[in-house]
Amino acid sequence: MSKLYFFTVILLLFFSFEIYSQKKTLQAKSTSENITIDGKMNERIWESAAIASDFIMFEPDNGKPISTDKKTEVKVLYDNDAIYISALLYDNEPDKIQREVTNRDVFGVSDHFSVYINGFNDGQQDFRFFVSAAGVQMDCLATEDYEDFTWDAIWDSEVTITEFGWAIEMKIPYAALRFSKADKQIWGLNFMREIKRDVQKYTWNRIDTKIGAIIPQAGILEGIESIQTPTRLFLIPYTSAYYQESDIGSDRTFKAGLDLKYGINDSFTLDAILVPDFGQTKFDNAILNLLPFEQRFEENRPFFTEGTDLFSKGSLFYSRRIGGAPSTEPTITEQEEITNYPSTVNLINAIKISGRTEKGLGIGFLNAVTEKTKATIMNTTNGQVRKEVIEPLTNYNMFVLDQRFNQNSSITFVNANTTRNGEFRDANVSALLFDLNTKANTYNLYGDFKYNTINTIQDYDGFKTEIGFEKTSGKYRFGFSGKYVSENYDVNDLGINFYSNYHNGYAHGSYRIVNPTKVFNTFRINEYINFEVDNTSKKLQTGAFGTEIKARTLDNDTVELLLEFSPFETFDFYEPREYGKYVFVPEKIITIFNFTSNDNNPFTIIVQPAFTRYNEKGRNSYGFYLGPKYRFNDKFSLAYAAEYTKMNNDRGWVDFDNSGVVFAERNREILQNDLIGKYSLNNKMTINLTARYYWSYSKNHDFFTLQNSGYLTPNTSYTLNKDRNFNSWNFDLSYSWWFAPGSEISILYRSYGLERASVVEKDLSKNIKNIFNSDLTNVFSISIRYFIDYNSVKNKF
Repeated sequence: MSKLYFFTVILLLFFSFEIYSQKKTLQAKSTSENITIDGKMNERIWESAAIASDFIMFEPDNGKPISTDKKTEVKVLYDNDAIYISALLYDNEPDKIQREVTNRDVFGVSDHFSVYINGFNDGQQDFRFFVSAAGVQMDCLATEDYEDFTWDAIWDSEVTITEFGWAIEMKIPYAALRFSKADKQIWGLNFMREIKRDVQKYTWNRIDTKIGAIIPQAGILEGIESIQTPTRLFLIPYTSAYYQESDIGSDRTFKAGLDLKYGINDSFTLDAILVPDFGQTKFDNAILNLLPFEQRFEENRPFFTEGTDLFSKGSLFYSRRIGGAPSTEPTITEQEEITNYPSTVNLINAIKISGRTEKGLGIGFLNAVTEKTKATIMNTTNGQVRKEVIEPLTNYNMFVLDQRFNQNSSITFVNANTTRNGEFRDANVSALLFDLNTKANTYNLYGDFKYNTINTIQDYDGFKTEIGFEKTSGKYRFGFSGKYVSENYDVNDLGINFYSNYHNGYAHGSYRIVNPTKVFNTFRINEYINFEVDNTSKKLQTGAFGTEIKARTLDNDTVELLLEFSPFETFDFYEPREYGKYVFVPEKIITIFNFTSNDNNPFTIIVQPAFTRYNEKGRNSYGFYLGPKYRFNDKFSLAYAAEYTKMNNDRGWVDFDNSGVVFAERNREILQNDLIGKYSLNNKMTINLTARYYWSYSKNHDFFTLQNSGYLTPNTSYTLNKDRNFNSWNFDLSYSWWFAPGSEISILYRSYGLERASVVEKDLSKNIKNIFNSDLTNVFSISIRYFIDYNSVKNKF
C-alpha cells in the first residue's frame, strides 16, 4: 500500500509539473461582423469564440489556481484591421472592486486586466496593454529588464461593471503591434488579472517565479491567417499658443508643427518631428549641485521617451544631450563679460526608425540636428558687443543592431556619433554587447566592449569592458562581474558617464521566498561586495559590503533595509577637479530604512530615514523622507512629500589658489517639498497640480589645501566667500482632455523662479519670501494635438 501511495504521489507531482510547464494554446476566431467596443459583447460571433480560462496566481502565492468565485474568461477575435479581446472577470464582491480614475499610464488603486502580445513568439519583447476597472488605459513595451511606459499606442477599450464582477472589450489595431509576414501567425500570448484589494495577480499561462524570465513563459495564440494589414501612416499636427510674463516684460508665441509616424513595413516604423514644441513638458528639478559632475535630468520630451528601448542598449544614449546645454564657452578678455549665454540649443528636427525582423534582428536608427548657437559678449571699456559660436550646427546619430535568438538571448552592436560643424569637437562610440541565457533561463552570461574616439585639439581614444555571470532562478541566486575602464573612456557627447580609469569586482548572493509564509507575502535578502581600484595609483576608489532586505507583510505593507559598510580608506579621484589629484575619504557606514504602507487604504504613507557616519570627528549626514497621500475618492487625491538632509562637517572642493586645490569643511542642509494633486472628471479628462519648493545652503567654516598624498592640511590664508544659498520654485496647474484617440487638448499655467546668493539665510520663511520676491516667470499655454489615421481619411473619401 505504501509503495502504491508513493508511486501515485510521484505520478501526480509529475503530471502537475507537466501541466504547468506546457504552454496553453488559444484559437483566435475570424470575424466579418462589425465589433462595437462598448464592454457588452452583444455581437453573436463572441458566442462561438474559444475561451481562455483557468488562471493561475502569479503572486504572492505562485502556482495557486484562481478560485471559482473569481474565475476569468477571455476570448479573441480578429479581422484585417485588428484583434478584439473580451474578458469576463467574475468577483463575488463586485462592490469591493477598486477603480480609481487616473491619468493615462498611471495604475493607481484599481483592479486591472492586461494582454501581453509577442507577435514573433521569440520570448524577447512584449507589447502590453492594460485597462483598469475605471476604464483607464496603460501600455508599454516590455523586455526582461524594463517596462517602457513612455511608449503609447492607439487602441480602444471599454469597461462595464456588472452584477457578477466586471467586463472589458478591447480593440488593438495591427498598427500597434509588430509581427511576421507569415500567412499563419503564431504569437506569444498571456493575460494577467490583478485583484487590487487582495494584492493578487493571476495569469492565464502560468509564470513560475522560480524562473528568472517571464516573457518566454507565455502561452500561444493561433488561428490568425491571411490577414491584409492596412497602411500604417499617422499624422499628428499640433498648434500651441504661449503667453509669458516676467519682470523684464511679456511675450506672446504661437507655434505649429507636425509629428509623423509611418509603417515602412510590418516590422519597422519611421517617426519624425518637424518644428518641435516641448513647451509643456515637465519642469526639471533644479538643485544646488556641488558635485564635480553635471546634474543628470530626466527626459520629458515625448519623441525621446516613446519607443526608445533599442537606443537604450549599452547605456550610450543620454537624449538630453540633444538640445541641451552648449558644449563650449566663449573666450573672453579681462575687459569683456558674457551678457547672454543660452542655456539650451534649439532642435531643428529629428527622425527615428526602429523595428524587428521576423528572424529577431532589431534595427534602430535615430538622427537629430540642432542649430548654431551664439553667446553675446560685451566689452566693458568701450561697450562694443560681439557674438561667438558656442555650439555649431550639430548632427547626432544612433545606430543599433540587436540580434535575438533562442527566445532569451541577444548580441547587440551600438554606434553613437556626434558631428559638429567646423573645428569643434567630434566623437564616435561603438559597443558590442552580449546577453546569453541557458535554455531553462537558469543561468546568464553577459558582457560588453565599448570603444570611443574623440577628435578635438588633441585626439584621444578609450575603452570599457565588462563580463558577468549570474544564477537567475530558484530561491538561492548569485552572481559576479568584473569591469575595466580605461583612462580616456569618454562617451559624454551623446551619452553620460562620470567615472573612468578604474577596474572593478562585484559579487552578490540572494535568497527569496516564492510563496507566502506565516509572516511575509514576499521576502528577499541580498548580500553584495563591491571593490573599485584606480588604474594609475592602484588606490582603492570603492570598497563596500552591503545587505539589502525587502519584504511585504501579510497586511501588504512593504519594508526595506539597506546596510552598507565601507571599512577601508578610499580615495575620490573626481572631487579635486584637477587631473591626477585625489582626496582621502574615511571609512563609513550607510543605513537606509523604508516603510511603505498598503496603497489600498485611502491614507497611505512612505517613511524613509537614512544615516551615514564617517570615521572622522563630527562628520555625518542624516536625512528623512515623509510622503503621506490621501485618496478622498476614486477621482480626487492629494499627495505631499517632504525630504530633508543635513550634512555635518562635509568636505568638498571650493576653489584653486596659489597653494593648489582648496577644500572646505562645511555644513549643508537640503529641504524639498512637493505637492501633487489630481482630480479626474472622467477617464479622459483630468486636472493636475504639481508644486515644488527646494532650498539648500552650504556654509563653509574651515579651509584646507589638498596635498599630493590625498590628505588635507589647514589653509588659514584663504578668505574668499564660497558660501551658497539656493532657492527654486516650480508650480504647474494643467487640464488635459483626450477628446479622441491619440488627440489631446492641454491647458497649462506655469510659474517658476530661481534665486542664488552667496549669503546663507537659515530662516526658511525668509527664503520663501526671497524666492517670491525674485524674478518669477508666469506662463499660460494652450496646446492642441490631433491624431489622423490615413486609413480613416482614405475610407471617408
